[in-house]
Amino acid sequence: MGKGDKKTRRGKIVIGSRGKLRPRKKEKQLVETAKVKVEKPKVEKPAAKAKKTKTKE
Repeated sequence: MGKGDKKTRRGKIVIGSRGKLRPRKKEKQLVETAKVKVEKPKVEKPAAKAKKTKTKE
């Protein structure tokens, strides 16, 4: 009854096996949630400014 015993919990931990005395934890089922896609409002870029040209007088 110790680390080498396959029937005890401690023995199973040392050996690395699973069984009736050391079952695996059940995974929780993931609940899928409906993802709502949020659209960002489009931001219009300001109109390009007219370039000023130097005029010679």
